[in-house]
Amino acid sequence: MGGLAGRPVSPRSAEHRSPGDLPPGRVGGVSRTACRAAGRTVRRAARRLPALLITGGALFGLGAPANYTCAPFLSAAPLVAAPLHTLRATAAAALAAVAVAVGLVFYHRPSDTGEALAEIAAISAVSLVALGINRIAHRSDQQLASARGIAEAAQRAVLPAPPSRIGGLRVAARYVAAHAGARIGGDLYAVQDTPHGVRVVVGDVRGKGLGAVEAVAVVIGAFREAADQEPTLEGLAVRLERALQREGARRANLDQHEGFTTAVLAELPPGQPVLRLLNRGHPPPLLLHADGRVGAADPTVPALPLGLGDLGVWPDRAEEREFPAGSTLLLMTDGVTEARDADGAFYDPRAELTGRQFKSPEALLDSLVAEVTRHSGGQAADDMALLAIRRGERIERIEQHFVESIDRFRGRTSCEELSGKSGGSGLSAWNPPGMSINVR
Repeated sequence: MGGLAGRPVSPRSAEHRSPGDLPPGRVGGVSRTACRAAGRTVRRAARRLPALLITGGALFGLGAPANYTCAPFLSAAPLVAAPLHTLRATAAAALAAVAVAVGLVFYHRPSDTGEALAEIAAISAVSLVALGINRIAHRSDQQLASARGIAEAAQRAVLPAPPSRIGGLRVAARYVAAHAGARIGGDLYAVQDTPHGVRVVVGDVRGKGLGAVEAVAVVIGAFREAADQEPTLEGLAVRLERALQREGARRANLDQHEGFTTAVLAELPPGQPVLRLLNRGHPPPLLLHADGRVGAADPTVPALPLGLGDLGVWPDRAEEREFPAGSTLLLMTDGVTEARDADGAFYDPRAELTGRQFKSPEALLDSLVAEVTRHSGGQAADDMALLAIRRGERIERIEQHFVESIDRFRGRTSCEELSGKSGGSGLSAWNPPGMSINVR
C-alpha cells in the first residue's frame, strides 16, 4: 500500500505512450505469444542438455588423445537432469554417463588404469548425488504444489467469487496477485444482498503475509454479519472499525496502528437509480456511464482508514450519487492506481477508460487487468482487487414492468373478479398454475 488513501495519479505527459497504443497482447513491444514460445523453446533445450552432454563427452573422448578426459561432461549430465527430469530419466542419464566412461577405458586401454577407474568412481558418485537431488527437488515441488493448493482454498474461503447476478445487478470480481507464486494477500472484496439493498466492501489491509490474511478474514467476517443488521453504511463502518480494534487488541504483538485497512463501502438500494458510498482512505471508485463518460467518486470529506478511529473523532457520512441504468461502478485497490511504467508514470484508469464501452463487467475487468499488466511490463508492485457492478437497462425495464403490473393487479376489486372474467377457471394472468400471489 502506498499510503492512507489512493495516491494522486500523475498527469500523463505528452510523450508518454499509453498502454492502449500498444498492439493487443504485447508487453514492452514484445508479443506475449512470442514470449511464451521463447520460454517453451528454452525449457525444451534445457531438457535435452543431459543427452547433449553425454553425446559431446563421448565424441570428445573418442577424438581426443588418451591423456585428455571427458569426465566433466559426463559428470554434469546427471546433475543437469536431476532438477529437470523424473527419477527414471535421471537414473538413465547417470547410467549412460558411467557406461560411456567405462567404454572409453576399453577403447583407449590406458596404461594407468587406476586414474581411469578413479574417474569412473567420481562419475558414479556424482550420479548418486544427482539421484538424491532429484528426489529432494521433486519432493519440494510436491510440497510447493500442496502449499499453493491450500492457499487457493483459503482464498476461496475468505474471498469467494460473488454471484454474477445479485439484486438485479451484474457483478464481476478479479484478484490478481503481484507475484505469480502468491495466491492470497491483503486485498479484499465482498458483495452481499441485504434487506437494505446490495452492499459492497472493497479494501486493502496494510502489510503482507499471514497477518494481513487474518485481518482480511476479520473484515470480511464482520461485514457479512453487520451488512444485514445495520440500517446505514455509517453503522456498518462502525462495526468494521470495532472488529479491527478487537483484532489489534488480541494480537498484542501488533502495533496499535499497524493493522489499518483502507476501504470503500457501497450500498445500492433496490429499485432506485442511486448508490451510497462511504470512503475510509481508499482510492475513489469510478462510475462508468453508458455514453463513455467516467467520473471519480471522490469523497467530499477525507476520512482515516478503518482501524485508526482512535486518532480522530468525526462522524462517518455516506454520500449519495446517481447510478442510472447502464452505468457501471468500478471499485479497485491501489495495485491499479499505483502501477508504474518504465518511466515511473502511474496508470490512470479514469483517463484510459474514458470514451470506451464494455459489453459486460467481466469484459471491463479483463481489459483493465491486461492494460495494467502492459503498463507495468508485468512487474506489478502490489496485488489488485477489482469489483465491477452494472445496473442493466433490461433488468430495470423488467423491474418497472413488474411493479406496474402489480399496481394494476392491486387496482382490481378482487381475485374472484379476475377468476370470473377468466371463465371460472380460477386462474388469472397473475396467478398461473404453480404460482400463488398474496395481495395485501
